[in-house]
Amino acid sequence: MLGELSERLRGGDRANALPPSFRRGAAAGAVGLVLLATGLTATGRDEPDLGRFHDQTIAWAACEGTEVPEDLQCGTVTVPLDYADPGKGTLELALARYRASSDDPRGSVLLNFGGPGGSGVQGLAQGRKDFLGLTDDYDVVSFDPRGVGRSSPVSCGTDATSRALEATDGEETGDPRDALRQLREVAAECEKNSGPVLAHMGTVDVARDLDVMRQALGDEKLNYLGFSYGTRLGAVYAARFPDKVGRMALDGVDTLTEPLAEQGLASARGQQTALDNFLTWCTEELACPFGQDARAARAQVVELVRSLDDTPVPSAFGYEFTGQDLAGAIAQGLYAKEMWPLLQRALAELVEDGDTSGVESLASGGAAPSPARPDEPLADAEDVPLDNLPAALMAVNCADDPDRPDAEHLAEELTRLRETYEEASPVFGPYRLAQVVLCHGRPKGTDYIREQVKDLDTPKMLLVGTRGDPATPYHWTEQTAKRLGPSAVVLDNRGEGHTGYGSSECVHRKVDDFLLHGTLPPSGSSCGAEDENRI
Repeated sequence: MLGELSERLRGGDRANALPPSFRRGAAAGAVGLVLLATGLTATGRDEPDLGRFHDQTIAWAACEGTEVPEDLQCGTVTVPLDYADPGKGTLELALARYRASSDDPRGSVLLNFGGPGGSGVQGLAQGRKDFLGLTDDYDVVSFDPRGVGRSSPVSCGTDATSRALEATDGEETGDPRDALRQLREVAAECEKNSGPVLAHMGTVDVARDLDVMRQALGDEKLNYLGFSYGTRLGAVYAARFPDKVGRMALDGVDTLTEPLAEQGLASARGQQTALDNFLTWCTEELACPFGQDARAARAQVVELVRSLDDTPVPSAFGYEFTGQDLAGAIAQGLYAKEMWPLLQRALAELVEDGDTSGVESLASGGAAPSPARPDEPLADAEDVPLDNLPAALMAVNCADDPDRPDAEHLAEELTRLRETYEEASPVFGPYRLAQVVLCHGRPKGTDYIREQVKDLDTPKMLLVGTRGDPATPYHWTEQTAKRLGPSAVVLDNRGEGHTGYGSSECVHRKVDDFLLHGTLPPSGSSCGAEDENRI
C-alpha cells in the first residue's frame, strides 16, 4: 500500500523529506561558521585543489568542561564549506579522542554515533567505558559533523518546529495547501537561522570531511565504527573512497534505498512495537504510572499524547511541552532496554506530578543558548541551540534523499498519509508523518546515494543488524548488505534495542575482534538474545 503511495507522492519532481527526533527549543543562530577566503585555485581538473586541507595536522589539548573525562583530548580540523568551490569559506569541526595505550598503535579508529545530528564529542565523552578496549591498538576519535554540536550548529528558530508540527497535526478541516505553505515558511526560517552551512550538510559532504580527518590524523586508511545513521555515512565513504577503506564496522544498518515515506512508516511501526514491549514490562512493576494492565496502559499513553497536544504544559526551558514532544522523548527512551527504568520514572513524574524535566532529559539536544558569537571558530557548548539535533536531522535527510513529492501530489495525499501513519502507530504516527513532509520547500536532494553506493570494491566490512531494533529494522541490514555486494559480512544480533555494540557482549566482542585483529565472523553468523544486557 505505502509503496503505491510513495510512487504517487513522487509526482513530477523527485526529492526528499524527514528528521527522526523533533523537539522545540530556543535558537542561537549560525554559530562558529568561519567564512574565510581560502585562496585555493583549481588544478585544471574537475576537482579543485584541496591541498591545504589535506596537509593539516591536529593540535590536541585537554578538553574543557567540568564533566569531561580527564583523559579525553579535543582538537579541530578545517574543511571547505563547499568542496566544489573551496574559496567560498571554511568550517572548523570539533574532534575528541582517547589516546591509544599501545606503544605502537595502528593509528586511529573514527566513530560516528548516528542521528544524523548526534554530537560525536559528547557521545565519546559519555561512552568512555564502551570504547576503552579499542585503545589497546587505536586512538579512538569522534567528531561533531558540520552543522552539529560545536561545529557550526544549525537551528530552525524559536517556533519553527512548532509550526512544522502544527502543519501536519491531523486536523482534516484545514486546506492541505495551507499546511504546505507553513512548511515552506519553516524551510525559510531554517535557512535564515542556520546560515551558509545548511546548504552543505549532506552525507556526501560529511564523507569528504571524513577523508580530510583521516589525512589529518596521519592514517593511510580509514578505520571506522558507525552506528545507525553512521552506517549510511560509512557506506557513502566506502563508495566515494574505496581505496582508502580500512577496517569498517557498521552497527544498526540504515537503508540506502527506501524513500523517506517508507522509512517513516517502518520507524513508527518499530517504535510502537517497542512501546508495547516496554508497557508489558512496566505494568509488571508496582511503580508503573499506568497501572498493572498492559492493554489499558497502551490506551492511557495514547490519551496522554493527545491531551498534551490539545493542552500543552510549560516546560523547564520556557516553551510549551506537547504530545509530539512526549512522543519524541518516549522514542529516545525506547532505544535500549537499560533505559526503560529511566523512562518509567520520567513518565511517572509527568503523570503524577506534571513534571516534564524527566521526559525532556530523554530527548537529545543542547542547553539554553547564550548569544551567538560569529567570530568564534567553534561554538561553545552552551551556545548549541536546543533544536540543533532535529534541525540537523532534517538538513541531512533532506540533502540525502531525492524522492520529494511536488506540492500538488503532497497536498492530494496528505490525508491518506495521516491515516496510514495513524494506523501504524497512534502514538508515533503523527510525529513520524511530520518528519516525512518537513523537507517541503527545500532544494532537491542528491541521487548519489541511491545510484552510486552499491557493488563496492573494498575490503570486507562488518554489518551488524539487531532483530528487535525499533529504529533500523533488521531487513535494512539484509537489504544494504545485498546492495553493497561481496564486501559486506553480516552479523545477526538476535536481541532487542537500537544497535548491538552497547548491549550485547557477543556483538561487542566480535566488532572489537574485527577492528583490533581483523578477525571476521562468517557472514550470517549470529549473537543470541541471551547475550544482551552487557552493561
